[in-house]
Amino acid sequence: MSRSRRSRRKTQARQDRVVLRWLWETFVRQRILLLSAAFVLMVVESLTLGAFSYLVQPMFDDVLIQGDRAQVYVVALAMAATFLGRGLARLAGKAIIVWQAEKATAQLQSLLLGHLITLDQGFFKHMSPGVLIERVRGDSAALRSVFDALITGIGRDGSAVIVLLGVALWTDWQWTLVAMAGIPLLGVPMLAIQRLIRRRSTESRRVAAQSSNRLDEAFHGITTLQLTGSEAQELGRFNRIKEQFVSRMTRAKIGKAAVPTLLDFGAAIGFGLVLIVGGLQIIDGSRTVGQFMSFFTALGLLFDPLRRLSSLAAQWQHILASLERTHELLQVRPDVTSPPPPHMPPPARDKASVTLNNVSFAYDSDPVLRGISFEAPAGQTTAIVGPSGAGKSTVFSLLTRMIDATEGEVLIGGQDVRRMDLVQLRAQFSVVSQDTALFDETIRDNILLGAPHASDEALAEAIRAAHVNEFLPLLSKGLETRAGPRGSNLSGGQRQRVAIARALLRDTPILLLDEATSALDSRSEALVQAALSRLTTGRTTLVIAHRLSTVRDADQILVMDKGQIVEKGDHISLLALGGSYAKLHALQFADQSETSAN
Repeated sequence: MSRSRRSRRKTQARQDRVVLRWLWETFVRQRILLLSAAFVLMVVESLTLGAFSYLVQPMFDDVLIQGDRAQVYVVALAMAATFLGRGLARLAGKAIIVWQAEKATAQLQSLLLGHLITLDQGFFKHMSPGVLIERVRGDSAALRSVFDALITGIGRDGSAVIVLLGVALWTDWQWTLVAMAGIPLLGVPMLAIQRLIRRRSTESRRVAAQSSNRLDEAFHGITTLQLTGSEAQELGRFNRIKEQFVSRMTRAKIGKAAVPTLLDFGAAIGFGLVLIVGGLQIIDGSRTVGQFMSFFTALGLLFDPLRRLSSLAAQWQHILASLERTHELLQVRPDVTSPPPPHMPPPARDKASVTLNNVSFAYDSDPVLRGISFEAPAGQTTAIVGPSGAGKSTVFSLLTRMIDATEGEVLIGGQDVRRMDLVQLRAQFSVVSQDTALFDETIRDNILLGAPHASDEALAEAIRAAHVNEFLPLLSKGLETRAGPRGSNLSGGQRQRVAIARALLRDTPILLLDEATSALDSRSEALVQAALSRLTTGRTTLVIAHRLSTVRDADQILVMDKGQIVEKGDHISLLALGGSYAKLHALQFADQSETSAN
């Protein structure tokens, strides 16, 4: 064996030990009493198999051959009790295992979601929702198999092998050795197959994540697919991924099926040899038919749990592959975290200015911001305008520490945001973006998001100020109407007004508006702009806008281009400057004039 292969196997063994320790400490130890009870019940179930095979001898020798009438009732009662006990033990043990398996799987999925939602935007930039859904739901299902397959297999099948092997040895140890003669020959092939299963299972889980991602993108972009006639193209992409999955999963499944098949080869050799040796001994009178039937029953029952145990060894490789991916995901740590205490306290509302000092930022090696500096005074409105890709939205992400600056300082009230508690920092902001995030809950719940304890009076005022009350009578259940997946039951303008009501209700010192009125018609835009004008009074407000008409009254306008601030000033002074802002203004109003003329 090469040195690199030995090194890989040692590394894999260490990873397996880490995963097993995590599995024990997080999910098994707290359930050990219930799992022990289930284990005992499974042992009882296995003991009944041993009792049945043992009772076969008196059934043949004493009842069927000797004709002992008294033994008929004894054996019949013992057989009935054996099967009744087995059924009850199986039912009770299975109920415990299923219950705990589902609870543990739900616990793991909750643990994964709780961990993932703490990670920052850098992680989600490289991890699509479809992939993460598969990681949370698909890979975590392996934990269910740990309880349902492994514990059941070891408890029921492991003890059954021991009990039935004991009956076989008790009946005739020489026959037992003959029956097991072919088993040692299977060791090397089984090890090779298990390594194959591990590799293919890991590959299949990766491809399954790609498949979920493809589905997620197809359903999110269904309108675009249909309008562009790209249904067949998207289906082709999905089918190519599924072909890879089928190939890898088929190899893994065939490998799992090959293990019990190998065991059947060993069983064929053993059964043939025992039949020859035992048959000759019965013919010459040294063994009875009852002994042979008892042994043969024990041996026949023995190979079934032995086959399941051999499959379990292969299945364990598949389980480990998924659990290792899950454990690996839980080890990812956010780059953006709260600093160690003591934390800088958040500023007072009238001191909540926003300052960037020579701030640069890059995604991987792609620069987005290039040494920008500005101050947004407390209580005033600062607008940020410029072409798409200029870095405007990145500024908002830096303020809320969804990402951290590569260089420079980001200050709130003169305090570095990296010295503030992350929860307290984000509590200073209300955000309304062009991609309004609504959830499949009631409109009431969507507005209360971030302010769950707001009074009914405050909720009613936010609904009125954001003009949500204008469309509530059109909905079947008014405020209790569900918004639908991603707000699909509402129009774009309605979704935007719900998000604005949410921001109004939070009543934070700083307001971030990213194209907040982009989805509204002219009438709704005018109404919401009036509400926002009242809201911004005495509040630090930063506005990202493409339509310059919405920011002409801002106290300060920053013009960005290619990650830099190229102009600063108010609307009048920037027009007089005749630079980038004036050109954007002229271009937009020329487009509007042309549109009006048409």
